[in-house]
Amino acid sequence: MNSAAFIFPAVKGLQAQREYYVSMVPLDVMTRIFQFADDELPPEMRAQRVLNRARIPEIRDYILSNPANYVFSSLTVSVDGDMAFQALSDESPQIGTINISMASRFLINDGQHRRAAIAEALKINPALKKEHISVVFYQDEGLLRSQQMFSDLNRYAIKPAKSINILFNSREESSIIAKRVIEEVYVFQGLVEKERTAISNRSKALFTLSAICTATTELLEGVNISLQEKTELAKNYWNAVGRHIIEWNKVKNGEMKSADVRKNYICSLSITLVALGYAGNAIIQSASDTWEERLKNLSDIDWRKTNPEWENLVFVNGRVAANRSTQKAMSNHIRNILIETAGDKNGKSK
Repeated sequence: MNSAAFIFPAVKGLQAQREYYVSMVPLDVMTRIFQFADDELPPEMRAQRVLNRARIPEIRDYILSNPANYVFSSLTVSVDGDMAFQALSDESPQIGTINISMASRFLINDGQHRRAAIAEALKINPALKKEHISVVFYQDEGLLRSQQMFSDLNRYAIKPAKSINILFNSREESSIIAKRVIEEVYVFQGLVEKERTAISNRSKALFTLSAICTATTELLEGVNISLQEKTELAKNYWNAVGRHIIEWNKVKNGEMKSADVRKNYICSLSITLVALGYAGNAIIQSASDTWEERLKNLSDIDWRKTNPEWENLVFVNGRVAANRSTQKAMSNHIRNILIETAGDKNGKSK
């Protein structure tokens, strides 16, 4: 190459009969030379989607909050310009350097939001410039090829189910607490679907981890205590709730099948768990010394789906209406039941 060039250490590979290269690029170099400038073009003339700037702060904060253990996958970049590979030796023909003309244009096929977030993080923590991200370089073959690359790279990308994200997440407080809850709360032990957000017909699970996590987050909203104290409070609350929901205990004791409860009752639905969490938050905040006594009211609730009280509250035209409106209505309904005095039977569901 006769012009000035960027030189990166690289490993050469072959894919679909095309050479490509993998390199480690310093973060500050990556943000300076890889730009995204297609915002003003019509969709059919772009090789990428428009940058969604609302996503950037979340990714930026993830880096800044976890400087010792953040993880990023590779960027994929097409090089519109001269690019040449030079092997380290005849004995190592696939290890060497790539020389890329400084006049080249770099097109990010995959990873534009990571690049933008890293750029923002570097402004706040310049020490990150010493770190690297892996970059996969392809030779640019024109707009149609770049558009196809974007389509292919995203074709089989499936977002993991919320439950398994929670199961594998040891960073966020809500996930940590939820995992302790399903391990140590009696009615949840052995009855939680930990991977999927839906329970299969033949499963013995009665609850999903995602529903328990969301419900516990509602329970602890605005409760300003330590992580350990929150975990203990959550365990105590759900154990107390479990003592007053007959169907849960019958499943635990082998007197009912999980499938029958899921089919005929609403007490294990996500909308119900979240409502229990919301109601629990209300009674804990307003009656911190007597909240366990208030939970006795749960024993009076008729959880059967045939109970007409659930129509237009949980069900609309015979189907569960899992939307914000019904969730709020159900949450308020359960809260109103629990804030009644233990001996007051007026307005009970049974």
